[in-house]
Amino acid sequence: MPQTDQTWLPLRHAAARLNVHPTTLRRWADNGDIPYLLTPGGHRRFAIADIEEFASSRSQRRALVPVEQVWAEKAMRRTRRALAKPAPEEWFSDMTDDHRARHRQLGRQLMGLTLQYISSEEGNGHLLEQARDVGYEYGKISLEVGLPLTDALQAAIYFRDELIEVALQLPGSTQIRPEDNLRLMRRINRLLNVVHLAVAEMYEEERGK
Repeated sequence: MPQTDQTWLPLRHAAARLNVHPTTLRRWADNGDIPYLLTPGGHRRFAIADIEEFASSRSQRRALVPVEQVWAEKAMRRTRRALAKPAPEEWFSDMTDDHRARHRQLGRQLMGLTLQYISSEEGNGHLLEQARDVGYEYGKISLEVGLPLTDALQAAIYFRDELIEVALQLPGSTQIRPEDNLRLMRRINRLLNVVHLAVAEMYEEERGK
């Protein structure tokens, strides 16, 4: 049977895909770094999509400079936990299961783009274009659900708040220079501003039809 991104792997096979010992993967799962499913028999199962996304994010983090790497480690853990559970806001409860799945996938995609953007050089307009596409997709989902623009932006801000909160806490929890953290926050804001403007643009385009 061909494997898909919804195939679930046992701990040993998932660890082999990541080229780590099963004990290491078990520790990451216990720390909330990677989601897993617990079978009725008490065995862990890992989705291939999550394994591949985790492997990609590890590769991206290894390329980061120190302040970005510290932020990335903390932000990845926080956003994985946030994406794994329903958001408390009313706008999210109005979505269908398909809309929720698409919304979470966009969050994962945006997290990957953010990691690439904060670690890239200034000539990275293609990443901003990809971020704009993510914003359009956020807008499409919100329009399909029938959300007003204010709620649609709140949905996008929900993800942004998770990332900014991590950056705000860095100077107090690690030895990071304030100017480095300020540079980091500016880059995060620059990318996510593109996302939010794209959400608004999608609504403007729909209203102009």
